[in-house]
Amino acid sequence: MKSLTKTDFNFPEQKEVYKGKVRDVYFIGDDHLVMIASDRISAFDHILPAGIPFKGQVLNQVATHFLKATEDILPNWLIDVPDPNVAVGYRCDPIRIEMVIRGYLTGHAWREYSAGKRVLCGVEMPDGMNENDKFPSPIITPSTKAVEGHDEDISREELLKQGYATEEIYSQLEKYTHALYQRGTEMAAERGLILVDTKYEFGMKDGKVMLMDEIHTPDSSRYFYAEGYAERQANKEQQRQLSKEFVRQWLIENDFQGLEGQKMPIIPEDFISLVTERYIELFEKITGKGFVQADTSNIEERIMKNTVESLKTNQIIR
Repeated sequence: MKSLTKTDFNFPEQKEVYKGKVRDVYFIGDDHLVMIASDRISAFDHILPAGIPFKGQVLNQVATHFLKATEDILPNWLIDVPDPNVAVGYRCDPIRIEMVIRGYLTGHAWREYSAGKRVLCGVEMPDGMNENDKFPSPIITPSTKAVEGHDEDISREELLKQGYATEEIYSQLEKYTHALYQRGTEMAAERGLILVDTKYEFGMKDGKVMLMDEIHTPDSSRYFYAEGYAERQANKEQQRQLSKEFVRQWLIENDFQGLEGQKMPIIPEDFISLVTERYIELFEKITGKGFVQADTSNIEERIMKNTVESLKTNQIIR
């Protein structure tokens, strides 16, 4: 199985390229972009040295599944999905904030909590909670969206003080974040899952807030299996989950958390296969659809052909 770990396309009317941790964005003209979901995987703000076959396809198809399911809440950037790894959409001016919303005490929040902290991003967390307990109500713990390097936790007050957004815009982001999380929670419940936490990114287009990037994917979200959740909590057992957290846990067990002086471990083939299986499992579980593996014999040629056809069909290029 071939994986797509880097891209180097030159689309018609292409102006610039942004290479992210996982996605590569090609800007077409002044108003559009092509987003390619690679098979790269990141954890602790580091890209792992091995690609995960079909991960990009899973991310792209899960994200577009939810973008289409939330169009009634607010507009989003998506125009077309011409290829399993590609989405074509509008270019927005990004708001440099990641809107992280947490319904349960897990992951980064739990690591902070277990270290004795009771305030995260200016939000108080109740005493007496255990790992993976449900918060009384979901909390928003934003972070700054770094162009390079680490995203940083930040409070609402500090975001406004530093000018990341106006009070009016940030209030809209909070409203949309709660609404999107509620929709994602309902859709997950229909599939026997719990949407534990997730993050959203927004931009501005024509003076209005628009949803950008991916939503409710295993790279941006955690899911628990609903069946057995209460029993596992009562017994203080780890939850069965579909997310990237197990990759982080594997790295922690192999002495890597992205800290200075730590060396990225070699990723064995059997673990790569396991990650692929987990991503496909999430796709099928969350969407209720069977996963159809794309032809990977010549990924680059396939992407180029399908994308150029879409750009022409949607009159983005001549």
